[in-house]
Amino acid sequence: MRTIQMITTISTKTKKHTLLWAIALVFSLSSCSDFLDVVPEDKLVEEQVYRNVYDADAAVIGVYGKFMALAEKNVILNEMRADLMTTTRNSSPLLKEISEHNVSANNPYANPKDFYIVIQNCNDVLKNFDIMLAQKKFTQGEYDQRYSDIGAIRSWVYLQLGIHYGSVPYITEPIENLEDVKNISKFPRLSFNELLDKLVAFTENLPYKDLYSAESSMVITIDGYNTAKFFINKECLLGDLQLWKGNYLAAANHYKFVMETATRGGANTALYDTYRVKFAEVITHDDLAVGYVRYSEQDAKGLIDSNTQGWRSIFARDRDQLWNDEWIWSLPFENNFAPKNPFIKLFSNKNGDYLVKPSQSAIDLWNSQTQANNFPYDARGSKFTYKIVNGDPVIMKYLYSSEAVTSTVANTKGQWFLYRAAKLHLRYAEAANRNNQQKIAYAILNFGIKSAYQPDPIPTDVTNIQQTLLPFPYDFDARMGDFPNFRANWHRGAGIRGRAYMKAAGAIGDDMITTENNIIQEDALELAYEGSRWEDLVRIALRRNDPAFLADKVYDKLSKEGNSNASTVRTKLMNVQNWYLPFNWN
Repeated sequence: MRTIQMITTISTKTKKHTLLWAIALVFSLSSCSDFLDVVPEDKLVEEQVYRNVYDADAAVIGVYGKFMALAEKNVILNEMRADLMTTTRNSSPLLKEISEHNVSANNPYANPKDFYIVIQNCNDVLKNFDIMLAQKKFTQGEYDQRYSDIGAIRSWVYLQLGIHYGSVPYITEPIENLEDVKNISKFPRLSFNELLDKLVAFTENLPYKDLYSAESSMVITIDGYNTAKFFINKECLLGDLQLWKGNYLAAANHYKFVMETATRGGANTALYDTYRVKFAEVITHDDLAVGYVRYSEQDAKGLIDSNTQGWRSIFARDRDQLWNDEWIWSLPFENNFAPKNPFIKLFSNKNGDYLVKPSQSAIDLWNSQTQANNFPYDARGSKFTYKIVNGDPVIMKYLYSSEAVTSTVANTKGQWFLYRAAKLHLRYAEAANRNNQQKIAYAILNFGIKSAYQPDPIPTDVTNIQQTLLPFPYDFDARMGDFPNFRANWHRGAGIRGRAYMKAAGAIGDDMITTENNIIQEDALELAYEGSRWEDLVRIALRRNDPAFLADKVYDKLSKEGNSNASTVRTKLMNVQNWYLPFNWN
């Protein structure tokens, strides 16, 4: 009998038998812990697993269960290797190796095997989906959606492998022995650029690039979580792949498609707010903006610092409409989920081991900014992203949800932050800028289209202003006026720094490199510790053929810590080949 290797399945708490998601759907007996509680099985009988669309759903969720095991590694590699995160007094030598770019062969954080476990699962599922389709066990449409989702997850994992290891084996079929991946004679390694070519071609050709439809059996609500945002956004992934390849118009096309999600089916406030980076509601503070109690803008004590209001709430609020307006892809952790939330142990000095902290470089960067009220700091830094807890600087983005719950039982509520509107806008701005659309990039970075595309003073009739008057993907209409009345789709867009209550960075008309520098700096200010920083530095340094762009930032981090190896590390990173981790696993 044919067997399936390395697949994961959903199981009940009793562990007595495998629970296929069909049961959860039909009887509505599944909890979210069952939904993501994943037990690995080395061999499963095919007929038990791939009988119908509900079994296919279970296979998809099994892959995501394996995928979630990459959360800690993703954050460590993309943040600790760069300039915003550093070690603490509790950090192991293994973490210090990552920070100092002196990685030993047995460092578990650098072990590529975890990535290939996910890839093996993806390959197995994709092969069996092909068999199911040939045997008419589900429809072409059901196949297209699920095949594309798993294919996109595999591309995402391969992109991370390329970023961190450079040359890697590209394997698209299940293999008998995962250890064979290490054998170059069996699986030759592709250069990063060759890998990108493969990923772009495969992912662009996926048969279904939209989200799961609302009618799909994959989109349900269990334990208060709607599963729609659990799944990778393929258009965002394609934007990132094209951005890496330098295909800037193609990247902008993919990003803009996501930015216009609500235009294709939204109504009322959703039309104006979804992925729009909305302005501050000064009176109600019903927003995700940095804001102050009204008439207390000049009083730091009036800062809105809450799990349910303002910018901080991006990382703490329940999955309400505002959360939905910002988050594109996010996977949850809860007390009963498997795998367990790794971030409390990583970040907290109250309930965890406090293994990492913000670097002095990051702190200095936030403190170098000026708010619109002339306060000499960026509130996204010390007020929200990190706080001083018991004398230590503690990264808080991942902790607000868990520490808000007072319980005698250890609470592990939290999220793996993967993609949100701010990242989407910044990546779009990066692509637009490289495609000679500096004004649009400036607008997205700063105060929005309406602000950048209006004269001073503003005329009564806004018919011919506050819009770009360009074709897709650069077509923005932000008109807001009363005579005649306009409330165009982008009229609430505040821009990244506008929402953060910051003064403008740069000026309209700045050259491409200056604009790009401002965008990448904003990435650091807005997205710190969300798993993007190393890849941002690598992408820009490769694009410019300028290793110093990356090396200088890592040097600055280490030198401000008094690290005696700072200069040695900088010299090492001036050679691009030294950016990549050793491809070893034990």
